[in-house]
Amino acid sequence: MKVRRVPQRTCVGCGKQAAKRSLVRIVRTPAGEVLVDATGRRNGRGAYVCGPACLEKALSGRLAHALERELGPDEAERLRRDVAALAAGAPREAGGHG
Repeated sequence: MKVRRVPQRTCVGCGKQAAKRSLVRIVRTPAGEVLVDATGRRNGRGAYVCGPACLEKALSGRLAHALERELGPDEAERLRRDVAALAAGAPREAGGHG
């Protein structure tokens, strides 16, 4: 039996590598909207953060660079709220794997 490799991603806030499922994905959709992707399956350009503390570090410029788009203050506040909710254990969207 073949052992499956666990996908790894790098947090744009702290730079640590971790299992993809343990990180929070932030995505810039093809329409240009920036959202927290609770399912990890939305189309678009993604970046990963460990949690709220790393999101704060990433908002200083690395997240905008990773998403290839500047973020407005309202978007940043919405991301803070959504990442904090996920970190607090809010249920993920239906249809996701985890």
